[in-house]
Amino acid sequence: MKTICFYFQIHQPFRLKRYRFFDIGNDHHYYDDFSNETILEDIAKKSFLPANALLLEMIRNSQGAFKVAFSLSGVVLDQLEQHAPEVLDSFKELAKTGCVEFLAETYAHSLCSIDEAEEFKVQVTQHSKRIKSLFGQNPKVFRNTELIYSDDIADLVAGLGYKTVITEGAKHVLGWKSPNYVYQSANQPTIKLLLKNNKLSDDISFRFSNHNWSEFPLTADKFVDWIATIPENESLINLFMNYETFGNLQPAHTGIFEFLKALPRMAGERNIQFKTPSEVVDAFKPIEKLSIPYLISWADEERDLSAWLGNNLQKEAFKSLYEIGERVRMIKDRAIRQDWLYLQTSDHFYYMSTKRSSDGAVHQHFSPFDSPYEAFTNYMNVLSDFKLRVDAQFPASVDNEELHALLETIQNQEDTIAKLEKELKVLKTKAVTKPKK
Repeated sequence: MKTICFYFQIHQPFRLKRYRFFDIGNDHHYYDDFSNETILEDIAKKSFLPANALLLEMIRNSQGAFKVAFSLSGVVLDQLEQHAPEVLDSFKELAKTGCVEFLAETYAHSLCSIDEAEEFKVQVTQHSKRIKSLFGQNPKVFRNTELIYSDDIADLVAGLGYKTVITEGAKHVLGWKSPNYVYQSANQPTIKLLLKNNKLSDDISFRFSNHNWSEFPLTADKFVDWIATIPENESLINLFMNYETFGNLQPAHTGIFEFLKALPRMAGERNIQFKTPSEVVDAFKPIEKLSIPYLISWADEERDLSAWLGNNLQKEAFKSLYEIGERVRMIKDRAIRQDWLYLQTSDHFYYMSTKRSSDGAVHQHFSPFDSPYEAFTNYMNVLSDFKLRVDAQFPASVDNEELHALLETIQNQEDTIAKLEKELKVLKTKAVTKPKK
């Protein structure tokens, strides 16, 4: 029996406003509030709300046979809470069905897994707590930003207790092997790997409405037939895609919602079932170990990190950002900690890409800036102001060992004060309740 595992990514960045050199030191608000609110509300109306309503209907009509998984970045959760709380409510309704799984990822949808192990641990823990508080689930499956993965990242994920990772079924990694199996991390045997089936996923997310595509139009029965004709021993089909495929990237008039709605019925007729990622790893054993020594991702033809760190602009911005990470993590100021998260979002680096050909066109399509150089300059201006705020609390001239010693002293003092306040409260309570002679 064939099994389809649907996973949808949901993310929107906090886009930066045009921030000039002369704003540094004078303006600490970095975001284009109008664009962020307008874009999110538009996507919620076109995609999130109608798609969630349809999924809920599909789950109920199939008596729970249809199942999906979501990975919502902490950044998009913050935006939904501010601008579209009704979307969060609709996700909570889906969570109640027991047919929807929520995955773990970095809170900021950041690139910290590449070279910032401590920040990675902080963000994944923070994100998992947020998912638990909103949807009542402790995430069991990890999906990294942009599906970035390597053997080293498997070590980080295993250290946080996760047993399953979703990543890209990159051809240069798989070679002749098929993505339609469960694999095992070569250096972390406890980690199971679920690999994206690129072709079938992209048939829906990118080619669905392309009139020049030889398979246009794509119907549910045709798509299910393709899955049914995959070799019998390749029984797992991982369909991973951006949730905005439904209603935004592929508008409603293309028939994308009707296509999705028909899938469970068509799949049932061909004896094809749906499972969440956790159910998949419980049902399937890994066929072999897979070593991925170099970083891979979902993006562009190369399936590497060149979309975010492929030129000197991106590398300089990345280095400048994370060189202050240790000091920022010592700061308790809520505004600084929040800005720290939002400035790490991978989209900022994506906008700086100078890649050409069709990949470059995609980068520019999603960028709010006129050029990669404008995106870089704007980001570095914002980062310069942010660094001034960090320096004001923990000067760069003070080394980290001194800062740690100072923080430890402050923390000990706070613990002592809290202990004394607790003792004083107990004594006051006893004094009030003590009987008078």
